[in-house]
Amino acid sequence: MFDRIAPVYDLMNRVMTVGLDGRWRKLTAASAVRPGDRVLDGCCGTGDLAVADKEAGASEVIGLDFSEEMLVRARRKAPDLTWIRGDLLQLPFEPDAFDAATVGFGIRNVDDLDAGLRELRRVLRPGGRLAILEITKPRGPLSIFYRLWFDALVPLLGKVLPGGSAYTYLPASVRRFPGPEELAQRLRAAGFDGVGFRRLGGGIVALHTGVAR
Repeated sequence: MFDRIAPVYDLMNRVMTVGLDGRWRKLTAASAVRPGDRVLDGCCGTGDLAVADKEAGASEVIGLDFSEEMLVRARRKAPDLTWIRGDLLQLPFEPDAFDAATVGFGIRNVDDLDAGLRELRRVLRPGGRLAILEITKPRGPLSIFYRLWFDALVPLLGKVLPGGSAYTYLPASVRRFPGPEELAQRLRAAGFDGVGFRRLGGGIVALHTGVAR
């Protein structure tokens, strides 16, 4: 499925977020990356967050994704970064290998969320920083617009674009994903301290941060 949506992935991100996803990725990178860090960007997709990590001062960035077609586009976008095909549930790195890790719009697609969070903790050194950017369910008046946008218009647009029909999975993937408070609890259980989150875009996305214990 992710191979199929790779050709329209960047376009759909811009459309779904009304062009705000670039700003959110920069905020995500800035919240975790310090100059000189070795950084892992998990579920990297076409590489925009990994590029933001580099721009935030990382000395080395490794982007990992299980979709080869996503990685093809990431390599074209930033050939100076390292791109690896792999699974977040079985990261091919030694413990304490990274100073920081980021995941943007990908953690909800991991088959076992808790196992994925534990893997991220394993490869971070003690004191290493994690930032997760993910779609969430807003509260209040915006929730009505959210349901119209994500449950109807986005899947319809996906069907129009070549290969984009897989975007019909998006509403279900968001509905079954834990809310920000529960995700924060799971991060603590996975071995992270100082866990917090902020809602962005009127509450349609959340940025979680934590420090490896």
